[in-house]
Amino acid sequence: MKDKLLALCLLVFTVLTVQAQRKSDLIAEIDDLKAQLDSVSSELFEAKKSERIAVAKAESFETQVTELQDANNTLMKNLNSFAEVSNKNSSIVNSAMASLEAKEKQLKAIKDAIATNDSTTIVVLTNAKQTMGENAKIGVSEGTVVISSDLSSLFGSDTGDKLTPTAEAWVEKVANILKANPKTSVTVEGLSMTGDLNIPAQQALAVANKLKEFGIEAERIVSLGRDGNLKEGVQIGIHPSFSDFYLMVREEMKK
Repeated sequence: MKDKLLALCLLVFTVLTVQAQRKSDLIAEIDDLKAQLDSVSSELFEAKKSERIAVAKAESFETQVTELQDANNTLMKNLNSFAEVSNKNSSIVNSAMASLEAKEKQLKAIKDAIATNDSTTIVVLTNAKQTMGENAKIGVSEGTVVISSDLSSLFGSDTGDKLTPTAEAWVEKVANILKANPKTSVTVEGLSMTGDLNIPAQQALAVANKLKEFGIEAERIVSLGRDGNLKEGVQIGIHPSFSDFYLMVREEMKK
């Protein structure tokens, strides 16, 4: 009986010991699993945290990329606008330069014509002095060579309109000057100091007609009577063709 009781007690002790060992093992295993779970949870938290940071960085990068793209588009638009403005400015400058060059050519042509007229005036003045003689009344006014004579020498009186023989010889000399300078024109003016322009006009016409008789083309001659401002007589002005000069200037200005 004692042996059975002892065996039973031993069996119970063994069972209890085994159970206690299993419980201890289970607790240890639970603790281990809990530790693993905590570790996994911690890793999961860190992973989620890293994911949030990565997402935030990605969004930041996307924002920066968008801003850079917008800035690049703005820059390209500005560059295109600058290029357009530059092209327009270049076109304006080129047009202005071309216009300036054309104006310079026009001015040069006019200056050359004026220089030619001045040279013509010098030549005519030299011819006039050589042809008319030392006692002739010769001067220059505004590019025109002016040859003057009093009414008595030309018509024998202040109111006459028929040239004297001496006057015809004088007019012939003037005609020779005009023939030597075929590109010039002549203006014959009868000067009045009384205000009556009829007689001076007739006197100027008489000289003009005599020039025609000596072979001077009618289109080169203009005759008129005008107020002499306390002077009377006849003035013959030999000058470059004003009509040709003005025609040249007008044609140059059209270019």
